[in-house]
Amino acid sequence: MQLSLFLAAAVFLTLVIGLRYLAVAGVFAWLTARRRPGLHGSERSRRQQRRERRWSLLSALIYAVPAAAALAAYRSGGTAIYADANAYPLWWLPLSVLVYLFLHDTWFYWTHRAMHARRLFPVMHKVHHDSRPPTAWAAMSFHWTESLSGAFLIPALSFVIPIHLGALAVVLAVMTLFGTTNHLGWEIFPRRLVHGSFGKIVITASHHHRHHKDYGSNFGLYFRFWDRLMRTDTGVSGDFGREEREARSRADRRRLGGGDVGDGTGSGAGSEPGPAPAE
Repeated sequence: MQLSLFLAAAVFLTLVIGLRYLAVAGVFAWLTARRRPGLHGSERSRRQQRRERRWSLLSALIYAVPAAAALAAYRSGGTAIYADANAYPLWWLPLSVLVYLFLHDTWFYWTHRAMHARRLFPVMHKVHHDSRPPTAWAAMSFHWTESLSGAFLIPALSFVIPIHLGALAVVLAVMTLFGTTNHLGWEIFPRRLVHGSFGKIVITASHHHRHHKDYGSNFGLYFRFWDRLMRTDTGVSGDFGREEREARSRADRRRLGGGDVGDGTGSGAGSEPGPAPAE
């Protein structure tokens, strides 16, 4: 692998990942301000969101490095990524997406749970949980050690499990969508989906938000499979309505000139429990 090619790919992918993060999180932050005014509107929350963006842009650089290695290897035919849709049976296109997502979810569950151990949490994972409550900008807000633990998996899989370029794009799109929407602080999916068959399998904000409040449960990323199997699934958060009512009340007070009231997060940030050990 030529060093110049790798460095060029790293710079290019840092820009792509960073701009993708800013664009997608920015859209959902705007949507949150429109649909849930006041939810993340306090000065405290705005400071938090600036911190989330700084950590996320550092994560973009870290995620770009193994991705650049995979891209450089792909250009020389060294990966299992393919461009000809007929190279493998067509049924492998959707199945490969599910395989990648399940393996990513498996890796995420076990590393995430490990990072909640008392010795690892303050070093690797506290930065992410400093977002209380999380916002759309928290999607990639990780300490650099946590970013290292997750950045290499998808590039590594691309060397051993065949995947079409289009299918890989779908995987990356799902990663971005779930990473953002699961941290909104409100549920974007209809209630009938969240509390129906879809929500019994797929993780949404209602499920992940509970993790950010309770710490010791709901460790999954896309699917509830591992949480259910390992009995760490505590269901979905039932207090979004209360938080939204509090947020609207704060927004009304600000409009009347009362300024920010309380912790300004709408999620009881000042009274959340500390991190619980994974085991």
